[in-house]
Amino acid sequence: MCGIWALFGSDECLSVQCLSAMKIAHRGPDAFRFENVNGFTNCCFGFHRLAVVDQLYGMQPIRVKKFPYLWLCYNGEIYNFKQLQKQFGFEYQTLVDGEVILHLYNRGGIEQTASMLDGVFAFILLDTANRKVFLARDTYGVRPLFKVLTDDGFLGVCSEAKGLINLKHSTSLCSKVEPFLPGHYEVLDLKPSGKVASVELVKFHSYKDEPLHAACDTVENLPSGFDLETVKSNIRILFENAVRKRLMAHRRIGCLLSGGLDSSLVAAVLLKLMKEININYPLQTFAIGMENSPDLLAARKVAAHIGSEHHEVIFNSEEGIQAIEEVIFSLETYDITTIRASIGMYLVSKYIRKKTDSVVIFSGEGSDELTQGYIYFHKAPSPEEAAEESERLLKELYLFDVLRADRTTAAHGLELRVPFLDHRFTSYYLSLPAELRIPKNGIEKYLLRQSFEDSNLLPKEILWRPKEAFSDGIASVKKSWFSILQDYIDQQVDDLLLEKAAEKYPFNPPKTKESYYYRQIFEKHYPGRSNWLPHYWMPRWVKATDPSARTLKHYKSAAQE
Repeated sequence: MCGIWALFGSDECLSVQCLSAMKIAHRGPDAFRFENVNGFTNCCFGFHRLAVVDQLYGMQPIRVKKFPYLWLCYNGEIYNFKQLQKQFGFEYQTLVDGEVILHLYNRGGIEQTASMLDGVFAFILLDTANRKVFLARDTYGVRPLFKVLTDDGFLGVCSEAKGLINLKHSTSLCSKVEPFLPGHYEVLDLKPSGKVASVELVKFHSYKDEPLHAACDTVENLPSGFDLETVKSNIRILFENAVRKRLMAHRRIGCLLSGGLDSSLVAAVLLKLMKEININYPLQTFAIGMENSPDLLAARKVAAHIGSEHHEVIFNSEEGIQAIEEVIFSLETYDITTIRASIGMYLVSKYIRKKTDSVVIFSGEGSDELTQGYIYFHKAPSPEEAAEESERLLKELYLFDVLRADRTTAAHGLELRVPFLDHRFTSYYLSLPAELRIPKNGIEKYLLRQSFEDSNLLPKEILWRPKEAFSDGIASVKKSWFSILQDYIDQQVDDLLLEKAAEKYPFNPPKTKESYYYRQIFEKHYPGRSNWLPHYWMPRWVKATDPSARTLKHYKSAAQE
């Protein structure tokens, strides 16, 4: 995990512009480099480093003797860089996994490069010999990337939007800062002036398709067919493989653990594999909640079962409320459920950074979208519509859960790893018949739970624990985090302000006091940028006015039982 930043064709003094690069310093607390491009005085790269792999030669932009005309700035991890080296006979100059991007590009161009990378990435590749700039981002947008391109060809690229919004340019304000689409690469011509012109934007991978790099994966051909035992076995094999490949790190590995199904499965498989490869330190697991919250109690049970070194972070309502503004600034969104769920993740990340030496943090993001874990999936009109909704959620992950997971951890210089979003695992799961993937017997993620039923990885009551609304899981039994927030915000926003909300904020107008409160804070830091969020996250097939699961009928009846 790190922060990348680059400018092409700047009319302003670069020493002034580079102050914007410092806005993402939290992403790479270990080192910083700012470098001009030879022959293009108005083009430069900025890089904030978190040293996870090759601590000696991992500074960027990466340049190697074999390709003196290539400059690479990237944020991510390429899990198959050794397999690609073996398959194509690449001679690496460093131990940096991202160096493979240079070799792949030299061998087969940008299309093959992006398609063959098994991992998470956002990169800027400059080819001065052919006067090209390439941008690319992984399938689900696990690693963030933003860009601004003016009409006269000034290009700014950054890991977070906050590193671009204050850039200066002679002909126009750099107003249209936008997220770079996941699963795409863009080709731009580099002019002698240092300015650029976009040539094409190409989608290189659809998450339903088996990725091109599967051909050189460590797990080869799996048994075909959709009989239940084969499917369950394949799910276990691919999930274990997803966790195994993500063990690549020279820094200590930890794991977030809420005691829910997803993080518990990740933690259990992770600890099993760490033992197998003789990692000589205990796995640290981290749970957060208010005193005696359901998540803390469930996580404690899982940690005892798997034998991790468990840490509990207890926060009170005042600490949660105080964190709201910092969280919104980090997230760059005003989405209601994203902010609610980010408070706990932000506070636990803060604890990990201050109190431990774990840096590479595993988490369960992506499972709810992939395996139909949200409670409203019980209301899907048909298995086919549930499958379509699952795909829509995966497509929009970069706006919601993946954004939350990246920003809350990156704000504290941690690197997040999300095995549920492994390309092979997701493409296989999405290839299964729609009726296999729906909730069954009133239980969501039924197939995933079934697949691990006989593994003894988790206690039965955890494997079959129903989904908690995040704001309930971390709250005390007496009062939910959802209720605490409502009570506080009710005092901050009066009824008249809410009545006139649509006049003040015509795009995505706030409908509740809570959404109004978040929007005010967002506009304070990012005025006029409301289009970064195309729409609020809301459940489907139910008449919901609030994204919280606790407002849904199925959730209430399950909770009452």
